[in-house]
This record gives sequence, C-alpha cells and structure tokens, in this order.
Amino acid sequence: MPYERDFAPIPEPLPAWRGRLGQYWKLVRGDRPIGWLLLLWPTWWALWLAAGGLPPWGPLVVFTLGVWLTRSAGCVINDYADRWLDPNVERTKSRPLATGAVSGREALAVFAVLMLFAFGLVLTTNRLTVLLSFAGVFLAASYPYLKRYTHLPQVYLGMAFGWGIPMAFAAVQGHVPALAWLLYVANIFWATAYDTWYAMVDRDDDLRMGAKSTAILFGDMDLVAQGVLYACMFVALALVGRQAQLGAYYWYGLGAALLLVLWEFFRARHRDRDGCFRAFLHNHWVGMAVFAGIAASVMVKA
Repeated sequence: MPYERDFAPIPEPLPAWRGRLGQYWKLVRGDRPIGWLLLLWPTWWALWLAAGGLPPWGPLVVFTLGVWLTRSAGCVINDYADRWLDPNVERTKSRPLATGAVSGREALAVFAVLMLFAFGLVLTTNRLTVLLSFAGVFLAASYPYLKRYTHLPQVYLGMAFGWGIPMAFAAVQGHVPALAWLLYVANIFWATAYDTWYAMVDRDDDLRMGAKSTAILFGDMDLVAQGVLYACMFVALALVGRQAQLGAYYWYGLGAALLLVLWEFFRARHRDRDGCFRAFLHNHWVGMAVFAGIAASVMVKA
C-alpha cells in the first residue's frame, strides 16, 4: 500500500528507580573504570611487596573492594565540590550533579554510604590500618577543594590515591617500613604526572573559570615538567627495586613502563585535548606493567 509506513516500536520508559540508580552509577563513575584501575595498581604493588608474593586473601579482598569504594566516594565528593565549575567545562558539563539530575544532598548521602562500607572493610584489619584510614578519609574529602586555592591539586591527588600503599603494608606486616614510603613517593610523582595530562585537557576552561592546576602552573613548560615528573617516578621505583632486591622481571616491567610513557609523550606532543586525554588513559598500562614486574619478581623469589 502506498500509504503504509513502518514505525519503530516506542520503547517503554524505564522505571523511576532504575533511572535513579543509573544516575548514581554515573555519579560514582561506574561507567568509567580508569580511575579505579589507577588507584588499584599502586595498592597491588604494595600488597605484593609487603607479602613477598601472593598476599593473604583477606587483605587482597579488603583492599581491592576498598579501592573501588573509596575511588567512587572520591568522585562523588569531587563533583560536589566542583558544582560551580563542572557545568562550564566541556568534559564535565553532562555529569549528574552538573546537570541537576542528582542533588547535592543526594550526593553527600551517596558519599557517606560508600565511606561507611569502606570503613566496615577496614575494621576487619588491624589497629594500625584502621588508624591510617582516618588520614585517608581526610585526604580524599579535602582534595577536591584545593583547585580553588593552589596550583598543586595534582600533587595532593597523588597523596590521596597512594594512601593505600602504607595501609597495605600495615595490614600485611603490622607496620609501615621505609620501603612503603619510598613506593608512596613514587606514586605521588606518577599520579601528579598522569593527572597533569588530565588537567591539560581542561586548561582553557579552568583558566576561564579561575580554577588552578599544575597544567596552568607549568604553562609552556608543561612537557618538560612532565618529563621531570616521570623521571622522578622511575628513579623512585628503581630505588624500590634495589631496596627490595627485586630480580630481572621487575626491571623488565620498568622498561615496559618506560616505553609506554614515551608513547604518551608522542601522543600528547601537540597538547591537543584528545592527545592529552589519551595519554592520561594510557597510564593504566603503565601501572599494570610495574605491577607485572613486581608480581613476577616476588613470586620467583618466593
């Protein structure tokens, strides 16, 4: 028939509760696992080094789940703190808090629930680990506010993202040796570097809105500064390998990580948004390479 048309069926609307959960899932970045992985790898570095091989199942489960919970909580409190900024930044303007799909009160409730679950996990460990967790909560909750007052929020992010390192050593060994703090310093350099790639994506928007970052601080010297940060990271990791007497597999892992970082510089050499964002995402593989080197080396020694 000449007047017949094919009409696609109209999908049924999602139940209200499913739509709400979907917004909460976006709020905690459940659809973007990169942040969880960047937090997971240094925590696993510490667990395997502290245990001298495969860590006990208890700490492994507690810290793996804890990483997801604390990273999710950090994303929520970050978006809450950036309610004034995110609607004006191209990359973040569609986030649930920025669009108004989730209220500030709801976000704080989600943050509290996530942190309570994380604290419940920590309570299954020893006293020192529980005490260290309070410093971790402070770092995670205060980090998002630094971009208003200092150009170094990326350094503070490294402190917050790496706090699982001393906690992991405390949980496995009952104390925090010098090796743990050396690994912690290496992670601060690494996190500062990869989050600077991230900040370079938003640099124009941040300048317009008055936010601060290392990308703005470094200016035209950003690639040079990135080179220094990554060099300091590799020096610190080399000292970790020497102090822990790690074998050849560790150095192979560091070599692979170095090649991956060189690719990042090639990808972001023009400082375009896509290139810098790809360089940021690529650090997941850097963390994995270092972990593979640590795990292989300590397992062979064991």
